[in-house]
Amino acid sequence: MDVTLLSTGGTIASTDGDGGKTPSKAGEELVDAVPELADLASFTVERVASVSGFDVTWDRAAAIRRAAERAAEESDGIVVTHGTDTMAESAYLLDLTTALGVPVAFTGAQRPFDEVGTDGPPNLLAAARTVTHERAKSGTYLVFDDEIHAARDVVKSHTSALSTFRSPERGPVGEFTPAGIRLFREPRSYADAAPGVGEVGAEIPILTSGLGVNGDTLRRVVGDPADPAVDAVVVAGTGLGNTTGSLCEAIEEVRAAGIPVAIASRCHEGATAPLYGGPGGATTLDDLGVLWAGDLPAWKARIKLAVALAVGGDGADEAFFERGLREPGR
Repeated sequence: MDVTLLSTGGTIASTDGDGGKTPSKAGEELVDAVPELADLASFTVERVASVSGFDVTWDRAAAIRRAAERAAEESDGIVVTHGTDTMAESAYLLDLTTALGVPVAFTGAQRPFDEVGTDGPPNLLAAARTVTHERAKSGTYLVFDDEIHAARDVVKSHTSALSTFRSPERGPVGEFTPAGIRLFREPRSYADAAPGVGEVGAEIPILTSGLGVNGDTLRRVVGDPADPAVDAVVVAGTGLGNTTGSLCEAIEEVRAAGIPVAIASRCHEGATAPLYGGPGGATTLDDLGVLWAGDLPAWKARIKLAVALAVGGDGADEAFFERGLREPGR
């Protein structure tokens, strides 16, 4: 089998540098550090970037997409090494915007390349085993700490633990055992994709509601509604998707200017659901025409909203954004 490794930097490639750990190792060095990879496939390596996960931009994410599309024409599977801070977002964005016909596995490390006990090599081996597995025909995954997660569902849950990635409510697609891969769900894409969509990139800030949050914060971020500084806004609401009354008033002004606003929840599990009325209640927000993020966390709602803007052209494609968000058991 032929596998392409797309290297983008991240902790898996990081060593001591000026001021702290920084990406310094090339993709070829990552492959050479795991001799067992040669038993699985022939590897072609392409460097897409060499940055930490916290500095992945829309342009760099677009470069990953272009490289994956090229690799899919010649490879049986693709592995992307990436920083963990935004790995779940990059994987979800790729899953939302492509239908490659080959499996893609994102992976990385919590411990740097030059640290004793680095988790990079076993994660890289697991990612390669995933994309070469006979049941993995397509879809984008995040493979980490002996678990295979669907790009749509996975989130980073701990700042430093090796078992940082989890898929709330749904669980992983599979896990690695001494006997091989054990699957819990069908390995496929669980995103509602818009393959062929053009350039994705928008100015979409995330604001969080909470005790005493004032709507003036949103007004300052948006600027002049007639010439806004943003393309859309995501609000991480409390509970089922509520905000303070003051923030709700500002959202009303933003919506009156035609700017899309998506409401997610600060909670780690569960979905948004308009239930409460009154100032800031979700039913009041619903009357303003906000979009509901369902069970997507705010940072993934931002990714899907950016794609919805690209799909919709002059405005967000609301049907695309809300498709698949409230369905349980996916």
